[in-house]
Amino acid sequence: MFNQIQRSKLLFWSLEILIVATLIWVCTKLGFLFAPIGTFFRTIFMPILLAGILYYMLNPIVKLLQKVKIGRFRLNRTWSVAVLFLALFGILAGGLFWLVPKLIQQVATLVNNVPHIVQLIQDMLNGLNRRLSQYDWLKNVDFKSYAAQLEHGLSNYAKTFMTGLTNSVGTVIGMATSVTILAVTVPVMLFYMLKDGQKLMPALRRMLPNKHADQTMDILTQMSQTLSRYIGGQVIECLFVMTFTSIGFSLVGLKYGLLLGIFAGMCKIIPYVGPYIGVLPAVIVAIGSGLVEVISVLVVTVIVQQVDGNLVYPNVIGRTLKIHPLTIIVILMVAGNIAGLMGMILGVPLYAVVKVIVENIYHIWQLQSERRDESSGQPPSGT
Repeated sequence: MFNQIQRSKLLFWSLEILIVATLIWVCTKLGFLFAPIGTFFRTIFMPILLAGILYYMLNPIVKLLQKVKIGRFRLNRTWSVAVLFLALFGILAGGLFWLVPKLIQQVATLVNNVPHIVQLIQDMLNGLNRRLSQYDWLKNVDFKSYAAQLEHGLSNYAKTFMTGLTNSVGTVIGMATSVTILAVTVPVMLFYMLKDGQKLMPALRRMLPNKHADQTMDILTQMSQTLSRYIGGQVIECLFVMTFTSIGFSLVGLKYGLLLGIFAGMCKIIPYVGPYIGVLPAVIVAIGSGLVEVISVLVVTVIVQQVDGNLVYPNVIGRTLKIHPLTIIVILMVAGNIAGLMGMILGVPLYAVVKVIVENIYHIWQLQSERRDESSGQPPSGT
């Protein structure tokens, strides 16, 4: 009977699908067994993710330090990692003493001025409503209802924001605890990743069968290179936009320019959509200072984004991912609906990795098909 099932493709695949469906159904009924496993992976996901991103950012610097030679002395990998960590801690300490107090001051001032900004926007909408109602062809349009709805929404948002700040002490404490745990675990993970990361590929190669070792290592190497280029390029782009947007906002006299510039640079990590999200708070704050301030903010944003798009991006990232812009937009929409902000950030690099795997597997399958055709004396299947 088993031989008959093997000879019949329909019966064979029907049986395979039935077995898989049964296994899935059984797993859904045994959720209590998998809950601890899910908790374990959720706990280690964020530290490993952050440490992995930092590894791809800092590994080229470690390699560069290993090449530095002073007389007969040359740093080995462990000492290169140690020197890098000392430099990073020095930069971090300087940032904490200089940058963090200014950011805290600007955040506190911005929070206190939220009701004032909302009131200015409401006054502007009321004035716009009065001007538009003077035109005969616009008299039938109920601007008052639209303005009232927008004002109501802004007021509710401000009230919710302020209430959340005062009533979320437990959330703040929980977040502080999580940040503390990450601050302790991520540097330890990162140190050992940088110190022993080059040993991973040889160790994996020894575990693989000789028949597929070369092909598998090629795929893993391409995946690593893709992630390294993307992460490194995104970090450079974010730092560029963050620095020059903050400088530009400060030069045009925008309030909270440092805070809003840093926010715009952080939003750059989201492809295509990020710049629009990043400039929105700056425009809202600039409304309170008048039209000239809004135009100045938009001019600074356009200049920085144009320099980034035409100079920084082509030279740093270029076309290494080889993903069409329309594909990226679809990925952002789908990943955003599935996993929110984290999905929008991780969707594109994960797609790039999957793309590398699929392309290489397809290439390997083509080569094997050609070899089988050649051994059987038939023309290649692609011709």
